[in-house]
Amino acid sequence: MRRVLLDTQVFVAAYLGDPLPKKVRQLLSDSAVERLVSTASLIEIAIKNAIGKIQMSDGQVLQAARDLAVTILPVNAQHALRLFRLPPHHRDPFDRAIIATALVESLPLLGGDRLFRRYAGLTVVWS
Repeated sequence: MRRVLLDTQVFVAAYLGDPLPKKVRQLLSDSAVERLVSTASLIEIAIKNAIGKIQMSDGQVLQAARDLAVTILPVNAQHALRLFRLPPHHRDPFDRAIIATALVESLPLLGGDRLFRRYAGLTVVWS
């Protein structure tokens, strides 16, 4: 079974039915692929909800995880410590935590942020 990590953007877009690239849609619909989302994404959604940048409640986040058959991956010490060795290509702390998680866990990252591709060793799936 293959495993992939969803960026927050992909997690939210997939739940809302927003357009995603064909390759991403295929991975999200393939039952042989284990789909993961970092708790960093849940924190990012909660903060963006609180400041009005996104409208998604905690119940909707849990429903999205169920609907998308996503496993929530806790951020652990290895993920946090990997941040010390990340080059500063990206300033967003949530994206940096997600990148570090993908690198530590050797997971391809589903995400459209162009800066993701700057990180050596990170496999990015988008188009």
